[in-house]
Amino acid sequence: MGVSKYGQNDKITDNVPFYYGWVILVISTLAIFMSGPGQTYTFSVFIDPIILETGWTRTQITAMYAFGSLSGAVLIIGVGKLLDIHGARKIISIVIILFGLASFWISQIDSKLDLYIGFTAMRTLGQGAMTLIPTTLIAIWFVRDRAKLTSIATLGGAASAAMFPILGHFLISQYGWRDSWLILGLLIWAVMLLPAVFLVRKSPESIGALPDGVSIKNHTEISSSEVPEVEGFTLSQAIHTRAFWFLLFAGSSFSLIGTALTFHNVALLGEKGLSANLAASVLSVMAISSLSGNLIGGYLNDRIPNKYTLVLAQAILILAMILTFTINDEWIAFLYAATLGVSMGFGMNTITVIWPNYFGRSHLGSIRGPATTSMMASAALGPLPFSLVHDSADSFQVAILIFFALPVACAIAAILAKKPPYPN
Repeated sequence: MGVSKYGQNDKITDNVPFYYGWVILVISTLAIFMSGPGQTYTFSVFIDPIILETGWTRTQITAMYAFGSLSGAVLIIGVGKLLDIHGARKIISIVIILFGLASFWISQIDSKLDLYIGFTAMRTLGQGAMTLIPTTLIAIWFVRDRAKLTSIATLGGAASAAMFPILGHFLISQYGWRDSWLILGLLIWAVMLLPAVFLVRKSPESIGALPDGVSIKNHTEISSSEVPEVEGFTLSQAIHTRAFWFLLFAGSSFSLIGTALTFHNVALLGEKGLSANLAASVLSVMAISSLSGNLIGGYLNDRIPNKYTLVLAQAILILAMILTFTINDEWIAFLYAATLGVSMGFGMNTITVIWPNYFGRSHLGSIRGPATTSMMASAALGPLPFSLVHDSADSFQVAILIFFALPVACAIAAILAKKPPYPN
């Protein structure tokens, strides 16, 4: 199992007494955890200190953040293509080096252009590449329990959301916001660089195995139904299928509506007469329930056709939107948050695993690049239309009513996304 595709022994994988995919799973989980400095929940604790020092308005910083996120959404397409060409080991190592440098860059900003460049880099490398590469690796190394193992890896994301805002606040209070970014950059390198350089491998085939630990030399002796998927679509072939475009659209509702409702959470609950402290508690419930939804999705997506689980996730999102109209007490607010969190976790697990399940593993980075771009762009744009409608109607309820159409349309798209046959 420790023989590479070049016919050379791999001393590291030779010395692992079990399927090397489990090592990849651990590293992928750690990478998702270390995406934290590039995520919104970490940036949120830095906004006020930056405003206090620079004198820039919250609107100006928010605009730079939105534009940086959109720019990152475009750039992530290139990361997916490079992942297919050069393999995860080289690309994730480069990403980690650049991720640390991007943190250093933010510590030195003195103009809004500098901030925009920093946001673009951090969103491309953190939110984008440090989630795209790990989840793609899991899909390449595992087939039978792909959804369940993807949900396990996202535990790293839940831990990250819980720890990095606290860490950021502590660092700012002790060292100031600029030195805090220097420390975060060094932390990225300290935690991730050595595992990426020495332990990551491109695929099970590169070390003489098939997904799920099936040995290449023995796979001809088992039935074809037991051989894990090996072939797959190229990006060019995928974009010529209806399923590709239906799925690209079907995943947009979770990013757009989920981000919008989370971003405006304090104001939304404030309209219902609830306090900002309660709104913060509601976000904690949302995070925990999102993790539960992810685990539920991991169980169901390995057993049920993914287009049906995607429809179910859209239905739960619609239920959460309906609940916003009934909030008149604290317990209903928590019920709403739990429902929204489950829909987000369930939906994101489904939309992550459906791409390799539909289009195979051989060009997965290139195919998931546009999918990640679509989700990042939806997340970046989500809060804006809600704000515009709110400013016009003086209520979020009108915006929610308008956007009921989106998960309904996404559910229809999911049903129409029939799994295409593999190309000859």
